[in-house]
This record gives sequence, structure tokens and C-alpha cells, in this order.
Amino acid sequence: QLQVVESGGGLVQPGGSLRLSCAASGFTVDYRAIGWFRQAPGKEREGVSCISSSDGETHFADSVKGRFTISKDNAWNTVSLHMNSLKPEDTAIYYCAAGPWTVSCGLRAREYDYWGQGTQVTVSS
Repeated sequence: QLQVVESGGGLVQPGGSLRLSCAASGFTVDYRAIGWFRQAPGKEREGVSCISSSDGETHFADSVKGRFTISKDNAWNTVSLHMNSLKPEDTAIYYCAAGPWTVSCGLRAREYDYWGQGTQVTVSS
């Protein structure tokens, strides 16, 4: 059974950093695209970042470019979202999702098949 589980959310002050982790089971992260999405109260789900299968091509939403990075750890079968210079507008529930094998990942939710339950990130002083 394919499954992804997020962890690492919490409360952080503006300008701070957090690392979210997406742990995969039932598949190898190197063979599927992994995306990170977020949803703030009253807003639609937004694609934040993704990393493709094999060569690890990455993409970021304009709102997080230069502040967020994404990486794979094949040894632990996880994908991490490193969030720096956090802003209050980054407050949301963050979701990890797994899609099919692809050479280029995307930030549209419909491209992904398996979703985690989400982890809350709150940026506030």
C-alpha cells in the first residue's frame, strides 16, 4: 500500500526556518514525483514545490522561490521541504503527495495520486 506521511510542522517566528519531511512507504521516492502543497484557511490548495523521479528536477511556486528548497534522501526514503525566511503568509497546512514516475514534475494537484494527512505550519510572532 502506497502511503506518504508528513512531519515537522509547528509554530515559528517570522524570518525563521522549518524543515518538513515526507516519509514514503510502499514505494521508492526515486521512482515517483513528489510534490508539496499547502492550504491556508479560506484559500484553495496551492502547489509549493516538487521534485521529479530519477534526476530530481525541481520546481517552486513564485511565492517561495529563493526561500524554500526541496531534497530527496534515498537512504531514508524521504523528501524534505526546507523553508527559510518564513513569512506569516506561509501559514497553512502543508501536504505531501506522490505522483507517477515522470521526468518533469508539476505543481497541479491533479498530477498526484497519493496524499498525506498534512502538517500545520504557523508563522507568527
